[in-house]
Amino acid sequence: MAAAGLRAEVVAIGDELVTGQRLDTNSQWISRELALLGVPTGFHTTIGDGLDDGVAALRAACARAGVVVVTGGLGPTADDLTRDVLAAVAGVPLEICPRALADVEARFASRGVAMPASNRRQAEFPAGSRPIPNPEGTAPGIDLDRGPSGAGGARVFALPGVPAEMRRMWHDTVGPAILAMLPGAGTITFRRVKCFGVGESALEAMLPDLVRRGRDPLVGITVHEATITLRIAARGAGEEACAAAIAPVEATIRRCLGGLVFGVEDDEIEDAALGSLAAAGATVASVEVATEGRVAALLAEGSARRPGSGTFLGGVVLTDGGAGDEEVAAMARRRRDEAGATHGLAVGRAIAAAGERPTVSMALDGPEGTCVVRHRLVGASDVRIVRVAKAALDLVRRVLDGLPPQP
Repeated sequence: MAAAGLRAEVVAIGDELVTGQRLDTNSQWISRELALLGVPTGFHTTIGDGLDDGVAALRAACARAGVVVVTGGLGPTADDLTRDVLAAVAGVPLEICPRALADVEARFASRGVAMPASNRRQAEFPAGSRPIPNPEGTAPGIDLDRGPSGAGGARVFALPGVPAEMRRMWHDTVGPAILAMLPGAGTITFRRVKCFGVGESALEAMLPDLVRRGRDPLVGITVHEATITLRIAARGAGEEACAAAIAPVEATIRRCLGGLVFGVEDDEIEDAALGSLAAAGATVASVEVATEGRVAALLAEGSARRPGSGTFLGGVVLTDGGAGDEEVAAMARRRRDEAGATHGLAVGRAIAAAGERPTVSMALDGPEGTCVVRHRLVGASDVRIVRVAKAALDLVRRVLDGLPPQP
């Protein structure tokens, strides 16, 4: 059910969008998220990096929508004018936000480099606005109250144009803030259920009408590097009421998806694999070709979040080898013996027959025997390596938990 009287406009800023050099996928994604919250989107506006055009577009948007979500134009360069546009529309000056400046400086310091003077601009905010934290980048967002909804004003959320940054900021800050604006919002509670092993459309088809706009609790679906997150959002009189509303929805998700669910909240697939190993008192060592060290990197990252576990005994990265199932199985056995681990995990190199998509064989060797699966390479090239690496870790989880392997 749509929120009474509240609708949104999405504004995308950037010369690269209006010239056709880049496709605006942010507006589509944001509109879908707004619909899940029960807020319809009335307009999509795309403008270039000009100050006058930006001011005209934002004034029009604030006059016809209660929520305006802006993406792009928050960088440190001279043509990044979103903050100037917002200040002009609100009729206020730009001011340095000390907290935002400290965050930007800290991000550069963590990289061991000096902050360029131009990046100080990313700490400038229209007077009276609030910074939106950006855990993934240097450009904080802007939360600005233009005026009462329906009286020539709107609440404006300005976010970076980088999709990964924008989506994280939406989930952490903007989505909850918009939910809190809705009538009778009360307490808002979120629950994230993490899944791996099928595509987004296939997973959605497995759920009985859960992922649709207007339902309560709301269930949203997002995908990042082949990991699917189902976000359950419930509104109620208090946290206990919200938890009671979420519980049966999560139970339905788990019943429908079974072993595709590997965790909740901030869990990653490597956490699930290492957790299954730890529960079994087992250890793993890896060897990989096609994944260029990504399997070992994920296991190392997961191990860093589990200090003292001693579950991952190290990885080896090869430039060639392991073309077929038997060869990859032998690689896993050798790696297990070399490292003195209970399990050896191997990922071979990609191979392809004429006219077919390439595949990668992966194997887990342990006391249970040797499990070999073949993973077909699909999707964009920049995601393939991560998807294959996660599939290898999912194989570890499934074998240790007694689940059938997923091809």
